[in-house]
Amino acid sequence: MNQAEPLPTFLPDPWIEPYSAKSTAPGTPVGNIGITQDLSELGLPATFALGFVTTSGAFADYRHVPESNGTNAGLTVFSLPVALGVDLTERLSVGASMALGIAFFDGPFVGIGGMTPDYALRGTVGANYRLTDRTTLGVYYQTKQSLTFDNAILLFNDNVRRDIDMDLPQNIGFGLANNTLLDGRLLIGVDVLYKLWNDTDLFGAVYDNQWVVQVGAQYSAGRYRLRAGYAWAENPIDSTPDFNVGGINLGELPLVAYTQGLLAITCQHRISAGFGIVDVLPGIDLDFMAGGMFRDTQQLGQFTTTSLASYWLGAGLTWRFGRGSCKDLPVPDRWSCEW
Repeated sequence: MNQAEPLPTFLPDPWIEPYSAKSTAPGTPVGNIGITQDLSELGLPATFALGFVTTSGAFADYRHVPESNGTNAGLTVFSLPVALGVDLTERLSVGASMALGIAFFDGPFVGIGGMTPDYALRGTVGANYRLTDRTTLGVYYQTKQSLTFDNAILLFNDNVRRDIDMDLPQNIGFGLANNTLLDGRLLIGVDVLYKLWNDTDLFGAVYDNQWVVQVGAQYSAGRYRLRAGYAWAENPIDSTPDFNVGGINLGELPLVAYTQGLLAITCQHRISAGFGIVDVLPGIDLDFMAGGMFRDTQQLGQFTTTSLASYWLGAGLTWRFGRGSCKDLPVPDRWSCEW
């Protein structure tokens, strides 16, 4: 981040002085685990699922720069979803989930605060329809998740601890998947997502609604899977931000722009690649992936500039038991069983 002019803060020593520095926040390890159970043995055309997943996370830390006056921000959101999907016909299935979100939040205001937790529910409903034997259409809607971090910051101008209100946005998505090419060995999927940031506390003050388009492909060769993906995410930064951010009135546009810099997700282009091996051990699949966001520079207001880039690495194991295992089927049928 580059800050070209001094800014007032909520601290007794109120100024952020000009500086240019790289955040020292380390990479974040995240874990996900999920379990699904086919209920057809009970005579029900349904599947039950539950999990523990990391849904959101971002950190920025400039405390090593004296001129930043202790600037740092952090957010991690975990989710405990419970879901049920039901086959209504041979082609149409519907599903719903309810997830308990567990959030830990610090910042993004320069004041006396600390990591503060909160909990909130979030629901999702969706449907999947097989247009043809090779083409599937899916749609879903996800509710807003509303969080309030009690007594999260102390403002010295009135010596009162304040709550910070923050929402994760409603999401509307739809996608198409097709495996017609290369005798069914090439699967191509396209997803379109619309994120309603304008209707949220905190983020609604600094973001506009956002479109995201994701394209992915998987090629199957026997036990092996080769994957590649590209995503374009519209820059959500609001050019006319609100002064009230999460219930805190920042009062001045340069301070709002500085806060936007701590929450900036301006990188529009992301790529990923990966591979998988089916039955690396009997009933166990192994997958690896890597990806990154291309660097993007953004001018926020007159005095604040951000330059962002990131990358990620991942690995996963899938266990299949009983009816969920495809290892004894011929390769074409095994591929259909997995997908």
